Parts: sequence; structure tokens; C-alpha cells
Amino acid sequence: MRKIVLFLSLIATTAVFAQNSELYWLNDFETAKEISKDAKKPILMYFTGSDWCAPCIMLEEDFFSTMRFKELSKRVILLKVDIPRRMDVISEEQLKANKKLLAKYNKEGGFPNIIALNHKGKVLGKQGSYSASLRDPARYFSFVTMIIEND
Repeated sequence: MRKIVLFLSLIATTAVFAQNSELYWLNDFETAKEISKDAKKPILMYFTGSDWCAPCIMLEEDFFSTMRFKELSKRVILLKVDIPRRMDVISEEQLKANKKLLAKYNKEGGFPNIIALNHKGKVLGKQGSYSASLRDPARYFSFVTMIIEND
């Protein structure tokens, strides 16, 4: 019996640590708005070109994959808007929905681009571009912190 309890405890602990190390990105805007309203948290909408945008890939490594961002992400709703070039990355339907969001919220077409929104879709702030030569995510951390503190 003790072995079973120990085994179940080990599985539960592993599951908790696994959940804490991964970010939960939504890809449906309406769902993000509903969760944002219920949780009273702002939405961070991240525009990326996951399979072609070198600065996006660097931002993933330098910013999104850090423990600091993972802690901050608990206070926001994450929405990824991917505009890949390869057609096997996301569905055609998802690409169509993402292009609508691109036309409405990222008219300049800049990548990477993070836009903070409230649950109604009102823009609270924007943070775009990422320097491949500097690779310093400090302004992204400042942006997310400011959105969280002012919400």
C-alpha cells in the first residue's frame, strides 16, 4: 500500500512540475476573451511566424522560455497568432482566423509583435520587433510587467 501511495505521489509531483514548465497558449480569440473576462486577466496576443521569422524564434528562446516569463504568464491569458509559411504547421481554418486578427490588430504586419488586450478586445499596449543582434528581452519583460500592474 505504501508503494502505491508513493508511486501516485511521484506521478502527481511530476505532473505539477511538467505543467509549471510549459506555457499554455490558446489559439482561439473568442475563447481567450471569455477566459480573460472570467479570470479578470489581460490577454497577451503574440504574432509570430513560427517557421520563418528568425527574431520570433529568438524571442521564444530569450523571453518566452524563461522561468521569469513563465511566472508572469500566470497573470495573463496567452494567445498565439501564428502566420507560418508552411501549410502543415496549422490548419487552413486556423490560418484564416489568424489572418483576420493580423488585419485587425497588427496592421503593420510586424513580427514578432505582442499586443495586450482586455477581455473586450480593447488594445492596452503593444511591443513589437526583436533585435537579432542584441537579443535583449528586457523591454518585453517591462511591457508584460506594466500590463499586469496596470490591469
